[in-house]
Amino acid sequence: MYSLVEARDTVNKWMERYGVRFGIYKNGLFKEQLFPFDAIPRVISAKDWEYLEKGLIQRVTALNLFLADIYGEKAIVKSGVVPEHFVFSSKGYMPQCEGLKPSKGIYAHIAGIDLVQAEDDTWYILEDNLRIPSGASYPMIARTITRKAKPDTFSANHIYDNRYYSDLLSDMMSYVNVGDGLAVILTPGRYNSAFFEHSYLAERTGAVLAFPGDLVVDGDTVYYQGLFHEKQRVGVIYRRVSDEYLDPLVFESSSLLGIPNLMRACAAGTVALVNFVGNGVADDKGIYYFVPKMVKYYLGEEPILKNAPTYLPYYEEDRKYVLANIERLVIKDVSEAGGYGVVFGRDLDREKLAELKALVENEPRRWIAQEVINFKDLETMEGKNCVMRKADLRAFVISGRTTEVWKSGLTRFAREADSFVVNSSQGGGFKDTWVLKD
Repeated sequence: MYSLVEARDTVNKWMERYGVRFGIYKNGLFKEQLFPFDAIPRVISAKDWEYLEKGLIQRVTALNLFLADIYGEKAIVKSGVVPEHFVFSSKGYMPQCEGLKPSKGIYAHIAGIDLVQAEDDTWYILEDNLRIPSGASYPMIARTITRKAKPDTFSANHIYDNRYYSDLLSDMMSYVNVGDGLAVILTPGRYNSAFFEHSYLAERTGAVLAFPGDLVVDGDTVYYQGLFHEKQRVGVIYRRVSDEYLDPLVFESSSLLGIPNLMRACAAGTVALVNFVGNGVADDKGIYYFVPKMVKYYLGEEPILKNAPTYLPYYEEDRKYVLANIERLVIKDVSEAGGYGVVFGRDLDREKLAELKALVENEPRRWIAQEVINFKDLETMEGKNCVMRKADLRAFVISGRTTEVWKSGLTRFAREADSFVVNSSQGGGFKDTWVLKD
C-alpha cells in the first residue's frame, strides 16, 4: 500500500529536483529553502465551498469598487464611512495613481484572501492580499507530481481539478489586454522569494517571462526586447514587482527592477497592469476593519464572510479596550506582511507589554488588535507520525470578464506545535486543497 509518508517524501523529492523553492531574506541574507509539502490534503465540502465562493466574490467585488472610488470620486470618504486620514495616511495609498483608469476598470485582478476556520466551523477572513499575492503554483505543481507518483489519487476522489488556474489567468489577461499586445509576467529576478512561481505561471499561461531591462517604454507604449532586440508591443503586464519599484521616474528613483515611464503608458491606456498600482491601500491591515462596511456601502448587502473581531486604536473607545486587554489580544503592525509585525500579548512579559502599550498609545494608526481565533488544527505528517497543526487557507479570486474563485487554494500549516504562524516566510509548510464536487 502506498503510504502517506511515501507520498509526502516522493512529492518533496520531486519538488527539490524541479527547483520548487521559496526564498526568504533573513538577517540581511537571502536563503532558499524547500516549501515543505504534506500529503494529507485539506478537504472542503461542496456545501462549504459554495458558501465560501459567494462570500469571496462579494468581498473582492466590494474591494474593487473601493479602489475605483478612492482613486476617483472618494464617495466613501465623503460619506464618512471610512475616515479620510485613515485612507490617505496608508502606506499603500499612491497619490500618483489619482485619476488613472485601469483597463476594463479592474484594479485587483488576482486577490489572495487568507481565511481560517474556527473550532465551531465558522470561517473568518484574516487578511486581503491585492498587490502581488503568491502561492497558487505550489498546490498546482504538487498535484502534478502526485499524479505521476500515484496516478489513481484523484480519479478515486470526486474533486475539482486545479489545473485550470492557468486558464483563469490567461482568460483574464486576454480580457484586459490592450490592443492584443504581448502578455508578459514581470519578475524582479532570480533572487525573488517567489521566482519559481513567476517562471512556472509564465510557462503554464504562455506568457513571456520578462526580467528587469527586458521592457522599455517608447513614447507611450511598452515594448518587450527579445534576444535579438526585436521590439514587440506589450498589451498586458502581470507584475510581480512591488509598487514602489515599478517606475523609477515616479516612485523609488534608485530602483533597477522597474520600467521607466511605465506609469505614463498606464495613464495613456496603452497597457494593462495586473494587479494595478496603488492596490495596497485596500489591503492595509487597518483598512481591513472597514471591508464589511464597504460591502454594505457599495453593494447594499450584508457581508457573507466575517472579519476576525478587530479593534482600531485609532478610535478612542477601541484604544481603551485594547490597552485594557492587550495581554489576550494579537497586535499587528499595519505596514508589515508575511507574518512579520504580529505580536501575541500572551507571549510578552510585563515590561514588553508596557512597551507595546506605549507604542499603541503613541502611534494608534500603526496598529490593529484582534481577538485570538482558535482556528482548526489539521492532521499533518511529522516524520512517520500524524500530528495536529494550525492551518489557514489562501483562496485565489480572479477578476476579469467575471469574478471567479479558483476551486483549490493554498493551505498553509504551522510546523511547530501550538504555533499560530503558518506563513511560508516563517517556515510553514503547505497542503493540497481538495474541493469536493458533491
